[in-house]
Amino acid sequence: MKDFIYKKSLGQNFLNDLNVLTRIVKCVPITSKSLVIEIGPGSGNLTKELGKVADNVLCYEIDERLETILDDTLKDFSNVKVIFDDFLKRDIKEDLKDYNYDNLYLVANLPYYITTPIIEKVINSGLSFKYITVMIQKEVGERFNAKPGSREYNSLTVYLNYYFTIKKEFIVSRNSFTPKPNVDSMVISLIRKDKLLPLKNIEHFDNLIRDAFKYKRKNIRNNLKNYNLEIILDVLKKYNFDLTSRAEELPLEVFVEMSNSLID
Repeated sequence: MKDFIYKKSLGQNFLNDLNVLTRIVKCVPITSKSLVIEIGPGSGNLTKELGKVADNVLCYEIDERLETILDDTLKDFSNVKVIFDDFLKRDIKEDLKDYNYDNLYLVANLPYYITTPIIEKVINSGLSFKYITVMIQKEVGERFNAKPGSREYNSLTVYLNYYFTIKKEFIVSRNSFTPKPNVDSMVISLIRKDKLLPLKNIEHFDNLIRDAFKYKRKNIRNNLKNYNLEIILDVLKKYNFDLTSRAEELPLEVFVEMSNSLID
């Protein structure tokens, strides 16, 4: 991509290592009647590999300067469509209405600065993604995949674990990109759970876990002081915790039961 000016504001670091590209595609169990959504195709290197195995690929690219480059890269793939717009502003269901598919996937090299908003939009879209395989900043991937009791465990970890089984796939060196970013990346897969824990109100649950982790060094009593602490304590005792416990110690099922009990 000679003479192309990469925009740091768009997180443009294009993956150019063919071995990594093929490994990413192999992580996704793409079956027949498949539709793959890709966010930020860039120069189309990953898109080409997806186009070889998926029935249809729908890409969202915010940078219209890439249209000529993508037209050339993808000229042999009639099963690939690129929408030049901001994914976060799109009505995904509307975009998919003309597609006939049985299995929906998301595969992307996500810009570091909008990883969380993209994941949240996908979850809240109401669409049933069978697999979400994304390359993200290594540090963010470690938070997604963190276990209770670890320093990386946070509210987003809990939120994602409610919906998905999270699988760390592999680490990608910063040397695999043009231009080279300052950090390494991680490929992770979010595999939709067949059965979710019963939850009375997802918005209440989301607010509860955000509040519980609001101040990292404070315990549950302090972070959730605006909730009914007697009810919270009753739940915590069932799992051998108490109000002096910190949010990073608590597994998913404790937060789910706290949320449900507070709504009763």
